[in-house]
Amino acid sequence: MKVILLKDVVALGRKYEVKEVAAGHALNFLIPRKLAETATAGALKRLEVIRAQEEAKRKLNETLLLENIKNLNGTTIEITEAANDKGHLFAGIHKEELAARIKEQTRLDIPSEYIELEKPIKTVGDYALSVKINETIVPFELSVRAK
Repeated sequence: MKVILLKDVVALGRKYEVKEVAAGHALNFLIPRKLAETATAGALKRLEVIRAQEEAKRKLNETLLLENIKNLNGTTIEITEAANDKGHLFAGIHKEELAARIKEQTRLDIPSEYIELEKPIKTVGDYALSVKINETIVPFELSVRAK
């Protein structure tokens, strides 16, 4: 039975995906819990409209974000974390932490997936990082100091 997922379902799929599932699973579990609906012709048309709206919203957000991240160009973000005598941080700095610090210091809300960081930062020092949205790359500096 084909269903349209209305929410993310673990081990099945993400919201708005069309999936083929067993009829019993759909009728007894997914549909009663409002996790999915039957993939009728009308529901599939609604799905296309919703997907188009989501895509338009995503493009608008990216456009606004591109305008805002230009303010980040050349900025230095400073982070002070606990470290040992050799300059190794007790906890690495991940993309999510970096995004939170950028928002805190510059008021720019940049999703962590746009920050280019191959592996967590684990030592004190200065780093040249960048934010990449589509083909636009905006460099910024990160200064990590020990407490």
